[in-house]
Amino acid sequence: MSELDASGAEHGGSQDVPRTEGRVGTEGALPDSPPVLTGSAREISKATLVQLRLPVPPTGQALIKSAYVRQLRLRPDEASTVRDHLRSTEHLRSTDHLRSAEEVSDDLIDLLAAYEQRTQPSLLPPPSTFVDVPVQALKAFGDALVEVRRQRAARLAAERAGATTAEAVPADLEGLAQQDVRSALVAVRGLLANTRATPLGMLNLERLEMAPAGLERGELIATVPLAPLEETAVSHKEWSVRSKEFTSIVTDSLETVSETGVTDNTELSQSTSSQAQHSNQFNVTATVTGGIPVINGSAQSGFTSQDSKSQSATDSTKHSTQLTRKASARAKQEHKITISTTTVTGSEETSTRVLKNPSQVSAMRVDYFSLMRKWRVRLYRHGLRLTYDLVIPEPGAGLRRMHKELADLKGQLGPFQFGLPHSEITDAILPGETQPHYRVLAERYGAVVPDPPLPPPAPQFSVGAPQQEEGWHIFTPDPLEVPEGYRVKTLNMWFDTTSKKDVLFSFKVLGTPLYIQDQTQGDYGPFELTSGAYGNFMLHATGKVYISFDMVNNRNTTIRVTSEIEPIPIQPDPDPTKPAHSDRIRDKWQSDVWNLLRDAAQSQYYERQQDIATKAAALQEQIEQVDTLTLRREESEEIMKGVLRFLLGPDFAFMPPEVVAAFAKARVDLEHGIGFDENDLGMDATAWATVREHEDVVRFINQAIEWENVVTFLYSYFWDVPQSWNFVRRLRHPDANRQAFLRSGSARVVLTVRKGWEEDWVSFAEGGFKSPPTAPDSQYLTIAREIAAYDDRNYPGIPPANPGRSAVRLEEAVYATSRDVLAKTANPVSIKVDSSKDFLVGALVVIDSADKTDPADGRVVQESQLITAIPDTTHITVGRLDRAHDGSVTPFAVLQPGTKGALIAEWNEYTPSSGTDIEIGSDLGSGA
Repeated sequence: MSELDASGAEHGGSQDVPRTEGRVGTEGALPDSPPVLTGSAREISKATLVQLRLPVPPTGQALIKSAYVRQLRLRPDEASTVRDHLRSTEHLRSTDHLRSAEEVSDDLIDLLAAYEQRTQPSLLPPPSTFVDVPVQALKAFGDALVEVRRQRAARLAAERAGATTAEAVPADLEGLAQQDVRSALVAVRGLLANTRATPLGMLNLERLEMAPAGLERGELIATVPLAPLEETAVSHKEWSVRSKEFTSIVTDSLETVSETGVTDNTELSQSTSSQAQHSNQFNVTATVTGGIPVINGSAQSGFTSQDSKSQSATDSTKHSTQLTRKASARAKQEHKITISTTTVTGSEETSTRVLKNPSQVSAMRVDYFSLMRKWRVRLYRHGLRLTYDLVIPEPGAGLRRMHKELADLKGQLGPFQFGLPHSEITDAILPGETQPHYRVLAERYGAVVPDPPLPPPAPQFSVGAPQQEEGWHIFTPDPLEVPEGYRVKTLNMWFDTTSKKDVLFSFKVLGTPLYIQDQTQGDYGPFELTSGAYGNFMLHATGKVYISFDMVNNRNTTIRVTSEIEPIPIQPDPDPTKPAHSDRIRDKWQSDVWNLLRDAAQSQYYERQQDIATKAAALQEQIEQVDTLTLRREESEEIMKGVLRFLLGPDFAFMPPEVVAAFAKARVDLEHGIGFDENDLGMDATAWATVREHEDVVRFINQAIEWENVVTFLYSYFWDVPQSWNFVRRLRHPDANRQAFLRSGSARVVLTVRKGWEEDWVSFAEGGFKSPPTAPDSQYLTIAREIAAYDDRNYPGIPPANPGRSAVRLEEAVYATSRDVLAKTANPVSIKVDSSKDFLVGALVVIDSADKTDPADGRVVQESQLITAIPDTTHITVGRLDRAHDGSVTPFAVLQPGTKGALIAEWNEYTPSSGTDIEIGSDLGSGA
C-alpha cells in the first residue's frame, strides 16, 4: 500500500497549497495589482497516469489465463500429448524441465483438454475456473506445447521433402502446423506480458486554467541616449501591404474529326486465242500400159483426197480487285487565355517625436521595452479513475486488409505475357473435355479461330495417248498439281495399249527404268514409280509434276496415274518410313490460331488491367480521402474489438453462427444489414435467447469502461510476424497517426474504469465474472475500493470526466485548518477553524488528509461530512464524525471542494504582445 499512500499523499498534499487569491485574485487584491480576467480564462483538459507497482498475485487474473488457453487453439488429444512429453525421460533430464513437469498437474491437463477444438465453445468451462491456477503451470504447459508442435512441423517438413509425388504431404497441412507453432509462441508471450505487470493503475483527471493577469515589462528593445540640452527626433514607422490577385481563365476547345476513304478498283482482263489447223492432201496418178497378144490397151487413173481440220479456242479471264483504305484523324485544338490582375496596396504611417534633454549638466536616456502578457495558470485535479492495463496483439490487422487488397491489385499490373505453347494447340479431345482442345482455348480467350485444315485430294489423271501406229513419239499429259505445303509420297501408274498386227510396240516412262517393248497389246500396272525399283521417281516432288512417256507403234493407249501426298515436314525425317514429326500446313494453322488466341488474350488482359487500375485508384482514394475524425473513430473501434477478443477469448464471435441463422430466418438482408423493419421481429423464443446470450457480458464491458478515455500505446514489431515486416514497413498513409496504427505489432491499452464500477470490474477481470462473483486477490480489491473512496472524499459533486466549459461560473475550493482534538461520534460536532468564511451550509466538507491512518485498523482517517451549521466566523458544524482527528501537533485540513476540483498548483506564464513600454532615466552611474 506504499504506492497508493504516496499517491494519496500527493493528493492530500494539494490541500496544503497556500491561498494566493489575495495576491493575484480579484478578492483582497492589492491596489497596484491588476485584476485577473477570469471571464477570459482558457481551459485545457489533461490526465496523469500513475502505474501501481504491486507483487504479482498468486491467484486471480482469470480472464488473462482463460484468454491465454483459448489462444493456444488446442488440437484434439494435444493435452495428453503434452503430458506424455512432460513425463518423458528425455524431457526430465533437465532440472528446469523436471520442475515444469511437476507444476503441470493431471487436473490441469484434464481442464485444458476441455478446450480442445473438438469441444463446442458453448460447453467450455467458465473463465473463473482459472482463478487458482498458477501462472507458472500455464507457462510450463505452453512451453511444452511449443516443443511438441515444433517437432510435428519438422516431421511434416521432412516427410514432404523425402516423399514421392503420390505420397507427398499437402502444403497446407505443413503450413497449418507452422501456424500452430506461432499461435502457441504468441500466447505464451502474451501471458507473460499481461501477468508480470500490475494491471491496476490510477488516472488523475486534471485541468489547466489560464486567465489573463495583466502586463509585465519584457526585454529591452532600444535605447536613445541624450547629452545635456541635446535634442533628437525619433521616427516610428508602421507599414502594411495588402496584395490581391484576380485570375480569369477562359478556355476554348475545338475538336474535329476527319475520315477519308479511298477505294481502288483494279481489273485484269486476259484473253488467249489459239488456233490449230491440220491439212492432209493425197494424190495418186498411175498409168498402166499393158497388152496381150490379143488386146492392146491403155488406162489412166487419178485420185485426189484432201482433209482439212481447223480448231480455234478463245480463253478470256477477268480478275477484279477492290481495295478500300480509310484514314481517320482526330484533332483537338485548345486555346486557353489566363488573365491575372494583381493589386498591391500599401499603407505606411510615420510618427516623429522630438526628444530633448532639459538638463544642462546631466545626461539622460530613453529605454524602449516590449510588453509581455501575464497569465495566471492553475492546475486542478477534479477526478480519479481506476485503470486496467492490457496488451493486445496486432491492433491494426483488420485495417490492413484494404492495404493488402491495394497491394494485390497493384501486383497484378504489369506487362502482358502469353505463355501458351504452340504444342498445346491441337484438335484432339483431351481428358475431361467434350470438344477439341483448340476450341476450348478459343472459348477461354474469347477468340474466333479457324478449324484445322483438311487433307486435300490427291492429284491424278487418266488420259488417252495419241496414236502412232507406226513410228515414235513422246507424249506429255497435263501435270499433276500437288497442293502447296504437300509433296508426293507415292505415284502409281497403269496403262493399256495395242499395236497393228504384226507390229510390236514399246512404252517407256522417261526418267525411270520402266521400259516395256516388243509387245502387241495388254494391260500393265500398277507400277509404283516412286519406289526404289524405279529410282524413286518424283518422290517428294512438289508443285507441278510432269510425267512424259516414250511410245512407239502404239494405238488405243490409255494411261492412268494416281498419287498419294503428304504434308511437307519442317523437321528432317529421322526415319523416312515413319510419319513426319510436323508439317508446314499444321504448323501454319497452329501459328495462325496462336496469334489469334494471343491477340484475344492481350485484349482481355488490357481490359482487365484497365479495370484493375480503376479499382486500385478508387481503393487508394477510399483509403486516403478520409477525415481525421473518422480515422480516430475507426482506430478506437479496432482497439475495442481487440480488447473484447482478448477478454472474451479468440473463440468469441461478435456475430455467432446461431445468431446469423436467426437473422436469416427473420428475413434480414445479411449482405446489406437491412432488417427488423416490419411489424414483428420474426424470431421465436429460442432464436431470441440465442441473440441475447452474450448481452450481459457485452453490456457490462461497455458500461464499466470509459471508452472515450482509453489510452493506447503502440509498439512496432513486437508480436508482429517477421514474414510481414516487409509489407508492414512499406505501409503509407497521409495521416501520421493512422500510419503508426497500421504499423504497430502490439498495443498497450489502458482501460479507464467508470466511476462506481471499480469493484465489479476487478471482480470481472481477476475472478472471471460469474454469479456470485469470484473474489480476486484481496489486495487488488482493496486498492479498487480505496481509489473509489478517495475519489468520493476529494471530488464530490464534480462534473463527469473531461467536463466542457459551462456558462455557470465555477467556484473555487474553500480551505481552512483546525487544531481541535475530535473523537468519533454519531452526533453533530462543532469544529473550530481559523476562518469559516465562504463555507456553505449543506455542502460536503473533507476533513483531514489521506496520508494519515488510524493505528487501530490501518484505515485512512480522511472522511467527508455534511455541514449542518456555521455558528460564527471560526466554527463550522458537521453532522457526525466517523473517524477521530487530532490537530494538537499538526493542524488538520478542512476542505470544501469546489466544482473545479482541488487546486494542485499555481504559477504564472508570459506570452509576447505587440505593445511597447518607455522609461526615461537620467542617472547613468548605476549602468556602468
